[in-house]
Amino acid sequence: MIAEHDVRENENLLAAVMDLNEELAEQQRALARANRQLAAEKAEQQRLLQELATAQAHLVQSAQLVSLGQLAAGVAHEINNPISFVRANVATLGGYVGDLLAIIDAYAAGEALLAQDPSLLARIHRLRERCDLDFVRGDAVAVVAESAAGIARVARIVSDLKNFARINESEWQVADLHACLESTLNVASHELRGSAEVVRQYGPLPALHCCPGQLNQVFMNLLLNAIQSLEGAGNGPGRIFLRTGRQDDQGWIEIEDNGRGIGPERLPRIFEPFYTTRAIGAGTGLGLSSAWGIINAHGGRIEVRTEVGKGSTFRIWLPLSRTTSE
Repeated sequence: MIAEHDVRENENLLAAVMDLNEELAEQQRALARANRQLAAEKAEQQRLLQELATAQAHLVQSAQLVSLGQLAAGVAHEINNPISFVRANVATLGGYVGDLLAIIDAYAAGEALLAQDPSLLARIHRLRERCDLDFVRGDAVAVVAESAAGIARVARIVSDLKNFARINESEWQVADLHACLESTLNVASHELRGSAEVVRQYGPLPALHCCPGQLNQVFMNLLLNAIQSLEGAGNGPGRIFLRTGRQDDQGWIEIEDNGRGIGPERLPRIFEPFYTTRAIGAGTGLGLSSAWGIINAHGGRIEVRTEVGKGSTFRIWLPLSRTTSE
């Protein structure tokens, strides 16, 4: 009886062990499935991160294209004005040259006979008076100088536009941020004209190793944002302050306006992509988010101080660890 009891007990123990083994095996299979699922989820996360990085790059590029598109009409206007008076001056100069040639021809025809033909001499004098030779001589110099100045202005606008876009310079390089600011101001001059007085308060700021074209885009976005903030602000003449300086191993660029300011309910969202309070079609909501992404890629940050009804100040901080000393 005892032996039979022991056999049954051993059989029960064996069955329990087998059940336990089966349970363990099932847990191992479940763990393996969970690991496979986790690996798949990790791969999916990597794919999504890659897509996010690609989308961010496209967002920055799209924001630049949008900003350039907004400025295209202004740049065309800036180029068209000097070209117009160059064209008009060249036409005037052509008329002057024709008159001068007529006088010269008259002198050449009568040079040997002036002493013997008083009528020819009188005709030459009348022609000289009709063409107002003395005035033409003076005005021709002024016209040529004005034409040269117009052409120089066109060249400067084109040069500043190239410096702003830096289409062929995508690599990091040493750049003077004051020069970048000035190029951006020149490109945005049409937007600024009649909207705001620009007050420069530049401090010491060493050349920085950066992507100048991208920083130009940040400056442009913040400038356009300041100009838009001035619309209907009611704070008197619009003013935009540009300040620069350094603090320890950080350089900073500040753009301040006396516009409408940003309400506390909007402030947390201003750097979100596609967030805008402007009318449909009047803004994309990409400018500030693009600026944030570019400055973050440079190892910097953007701080905002604002007060409704008084204006806003955007300060860009950039590390100076990469400078001309490297």
